[in-house]
Amino acid sequence: MNISDRLDWSLVQVLLAVAEAGSLSGAARVLGLSQPTLGRQVQAAEQALGLSIFRRHARGLELTEAGAALIAPARAMREAAARLQLAAAGQETGLRGTVRITASTVVAHYLLPPILARIRAAEPEIELELHPSDTTENLLFREADIAVRMYRPEQLDVITRHVGEIGIGLYAAQSYLDRRGTPTTVEELQQHDWVGFDRSELMLRALRRMGWQVDRGFFRTRCDDQATYWQLVAAGCGIGGGQHHIGRSTPGVVRLMPELPIPSLPMWLTAAEALRQTPRLRRVWDLLAEGLRAAVSEPSETGAKA
Repeated sequence: MNISDRLDWSLVQVLLAVAEAGSLSGAARVLGLSQPTLGRQVQAAEQALGLSIFRRHARGLELTEAGAALIAPARAMREAAARLQLAAAGQETGLRGTVRITASTVVAHYLLPPILARIRAAEPEIELELHPSDTTENLLFREADIAVRMYRPEQLDVITRHVGEIGIGLYAAQSYLDRRGTPTTVEELQQHDWVGFDRSELMLRALRRMGWQVDRGFFRTRCDDQATYWQLVAAGCGIGGGQHHIGRSTPGVVRLMPELPIPSLPMWLTAAEALRQTPRLRRVWDLLAEGLRAAVSEPSETGAKA
């Protein structure tokens, strides 16, 4: 019996996940498996290959020299398997099956639910999976079929569509303004409490581009989960940045100093090129584009062509 008879693709996936996560716990979260199950599968892969692939250290697992030599061919196997799946999916002809969509947590929380409800009503044979994530899933590995991005993707072998621009402004809860007063100048803004991100530097970089010399301590309340971040602003923790369509629909929240020039965020749909002709994907793609364009349009622009 040769190695190919003993080692199946699922074990190769396990080895890659553990190597890339650096720990069993991290890989278990990625694969949706329990840590004990994953540990047994690592042992099975090592037995099938007749090699010791990982060694334990204080922070988790690291590759042995023999294990490191396997990573490049294992990734080549993963890419080949992904392309095989894409080629097969591209031959499907029916308006039924599953479409997996990924978007940032804030878009998934505030924008997509009513749009997906309309898609389900229009196409009841299509099943939808929504994966909220602020990381970048690889569409070529079928981690998602369609992605909603806040930047123009530059990955090869993907198709894209610009569906609109998301307006951004400064917001605060009326309860906070009743307590601290409403700022009318940049100098007054800088004296207020702010809600910012914790580890992410996105807001810091944006404020610095506006000429504000601030650091992480400028934000008296911090959170990287953007859906939770907005709830902190709405609850009265301080001033924060927000998308206009969310600000308009949140009771008790007020937009501040609309004259400030704050750049908008582009919104793009992305899918693997190989899935362009899959009917269910194309149908969901078109309905998503229609729903997102309407959702992010400013009131005066509703109905305008993007």
